[in-house]
Parts: sequence; C-alpha cells; structure tokens
Amino acid sequence: MTIIDTPSPNFDERTLPISMIVLHYTGMQDSASAIARLCDAEAKVSSHYVVDEDGTVLRLVPEDKRAWHAGRSHWRGTTDINSASVGIEIVNPGHEFGYRPFAGPQIDAVIRLVAAIKERHAITRGNVVGHSDIAPTRKRDPGELFPWSKLAKLRLALPRPTRNLMDPMWTEGGFLLALERFGYEVIEPMAAIMAFQRRFRPELIDGEVDAECRMILLALLLPKPQGDDD
Repeated sequence: MTIIDTPSPNFDERTLPISMIVLHYTGMQDSASAIARLCDAEAKVSSHYVVDEDGTVLRLVPEDKRAWHAGRSHWRGTTDINSASVGIEIVNPGHEFGYRPFAGPQIDAVIRLVAAIKERHAITRGNVVGHSDIAPTRKRDPGELFPWSKLAKLRLALPRPTRNLMDPMWTEGGFLLALERFGYEVIEPMAAIMAFQRRFRPELIDGEVDAECRMILLALLLPKPQGDDD
C-alpha cells in the first residue's frame, strides 16, 4: 500500500505500548481543510493517518510517536488513549456538514491499513474502536454509516452478535455495569448507551435499553461472540 508522508508537527512521546486503533471521521467540509488543520501547529490536533475518499493514505505522524486525536477519552481502563493507540482520520464531512456513506475505495484502504497496524502491534479485535466508543459524551464519529461489518468479516473488528442470543433481563443499572465491564465509560448513561447502539445497533439510536441491546451486549461479553460477520 502506498502511503504519502505529510508530516504534522503535532505529536509527542508515547508513555504506553500500542494496544488500540481508533477510527475517526474528519468532520470538515473537505479533505484539504482537514489535512491543513491536522498539520497546523496552532490547532494542536493530529492523527497518524488520513484516508481520503479516493483511497489515498497520508501519514502525518510516525506510529512510534503519540498523535493528538483522542482528547479526553476512556476505554477498558485506559485514559491516555493517545499514548495507547494509532489514530486514523477518514475523510467525511460528518454529521455537521452532510454526513454521507463512506466511499468504496476509501473503505478498502482503511481495511488494508487497519490490517497492517493490527498485525504489526498484535491488537485485539475488541480494541479496534470508534471515536464515539472512547468519548461517548463528546463524539459521534465515525458514525452509524461506517461499515464495521466489512472489518468484522476480516476479523479486524468485533462482529455484531446475531446467533444464540439470550436476554439476560438486566435492569438499566445492570446494563450499564455490563457496558462498563465491556469497556465504555458510563458517567453519562444515555451517551454511553447511544454510543453502544451507534456501533452495534446503528439502525436505532435512541438511548433506550431494550431486549436487543441486552442480548447484543451479553453476547459481546462472551469469549467468542457469534455474528453473521464473524
């Protein structure tokens, strides 16, 4: 895969080994604006990679450095997500500027990039996450249109469980405890529930705990969640 070096000054040293991949959308009107901001020293934001809509991959920060893409975030007990992760920005205007499906060549490039990073650092499927997973009170990206199922079919992300589902009949409090055990921060319950839905039940994001949400989460907590994409 051809990668174009486009250095950003916005990075520092890691303090943790790489154990995660975080996927974002750029959320700006075009790729040029997004890349300019990620390379602007005054903006103090960056990512390791940017994937444009035509499949072009730019490297802004070397993987051994800490890019500034996650902000205040949390996943499975880790709070310095920037130190523990590789950040990939995927060009898309996002919810603010006309959110749209991701282009085929773009997703093909994301898949190749994620596969290479995942293998290089022995990252588990459960640690390939979206920005909304690690920052549910602040972020919605890469959003409900991101085709997680395509990554799951290649074992690059967790599948949406669809087989052997059972309803544990948790209360909302029980669901939130299970959600926290899975990895989410649940300080703001509705935000955490919606982030979970956006990732694993994107056709209905209402912040309500129902039987389907309970069944999906229970299956995800099992050693081998089974889904059509698995």
